[in-house]
Amino acid sequence: MNFDEAFDACPLVAILRGLTPAEAVPVGRALVDAGFRIIEVPLNSPDPHASIAALAQAFPQACIGAGTVLHRTAVGSVQAAGGTLVVAPNINPDVVIEARELGIASLPGVATPTEAFTALEAGATGLKLFPAEMMGPSVVKAWRAVLPKDTLLLPVGGITPERLAPYLDAGADGFGIGSALYQPGIAIDELTRRAQAFMSAWTGTIQA
Repeated sequence: MNFDEAFDACPLVAILRGLTPAEAVPVGRALVDAGFRIIEVPLNSPDPHASIAALAQAFPQACIGAGTVLHRTAVGSVQAAGGTLVVAPNINPDVVIEARELGIASLPGVATPTEAFTALEAGATGLKLFPAEMMGPSVVKAWRAVLPKDTLLLPVGGITPERLAPYLDAGADGFGIGSALYQPGIAIDELTRRAQAFMSAWTGTIQA
């Protein structure tokens, strides 16, 4: 599934930092069964390309991508593994341009309006507002006043089920969710419980 379809289905990005290839399919199944449709494996995880490949093969109904993509040369290897999304903690225009040229989505990390507009000028699919712990809903509201109206804005960092509604009210479009959802070695039952809590919070917010 490409990013746009997955984002329309559920704009919550599961960030699986530290995932191992052996865990990939069981973890992915718990997330997909709960309703997640975008899964990110940071490249500083053990053998991330193997995990991306396993997830992409097992879950064609989801968009599988890589996080912590810092260099242009890494984009092609992510795509070769089956990834259709690259995410970064920073804005490197070369990474965004390479993703655009290869036809895959990119979510660079931005922390200032200058970085946001630099990312959009390079062709970013959306913006990862990072770290969200340092930039509350008031920042999202302020940015909304100046960013193009169709800009996808995803707070990432410290996101919990309780924090979805305030950010959405301020104008966020989706979220990246890390340690509050997944930690290396987490039991599948606990992962399922956390995934369902996020999905319930999201569903309740959009129905309110």
